[in-house]
Amino acid sequence: MRIDLPDDKKLVHETRIQIRWGDMDAMGHVNNTVYFRYLEIARIEWLDSLGGAPAPAGQGPVIVNAFCNFHRQLTYPGDILAKHYVSNPGRSSFDTWITLERLDEPGVIYASGGATTVWQDASLQKSIPLPDWLREQLG
Repeated sequence: MRIDLPDDKKLVHETRIQIRWGDMDAMGHVNNTVYFRYLEIARIEWLDSLGGAPAPAGQGPVIVNAFCNFHRQLTYPGDILAKHYVSNPGRSSFDTWITLERLDEPGVIYASGGATTVWQDASLQKSIPLPDWLREQLG
């Protein structure tokens, strides 16, 4: 099943990620689990740039679902441009969307993925309303 990214999304962050030799598997391409790491790198860099990185003992983001569409095989060597988008802010959650393309092939999407993020209080183990500073970034 392929999940399409929505047209109505806001670009909030871009980052470059180097493909490492160790990212590849026995089939000679980047292992499918590593794509999720690339998506995570983009998501965490964006949150960290806002001062909202995960806080295991406080308040912060928790991923409640995640997916990745594999459009083309990434191989070493190369550099990836990850574009991070957001949409659908709710009371305590929002959606993130990320595309991965090679820097040497601008505009060619190699993978696309997303996740639903819930803002939570770790000590209570419950969702809480999105902070105002984050809601401003999502709008």
